Amino acid sequence: MSVARLENLESKIAFLERANSELSDELLHQQRVIEELRAALGALTARLETARSDDAPWTSQDERPPHY
Repeated sequence: MSVARLENLESKIAFLERANSELSDELLHQQRVIEELRAALGALTARLETARSDDAPWTSQDERPPHY
């Protein structure tokens, strides 16, 4: 195997290792964002359930017009 071919393969491996590391970091970041969004959705769902379970019935005045 020639030296140039070996250097080319080493360069490709280094590039792939860096790309893999960057993708791994991005995946970790996205997983954290998803967990935060799930927590926020859970909190909003709980608030909605609490609002629905109140004694006051839901009226049309509580709803925003469609153009909002």
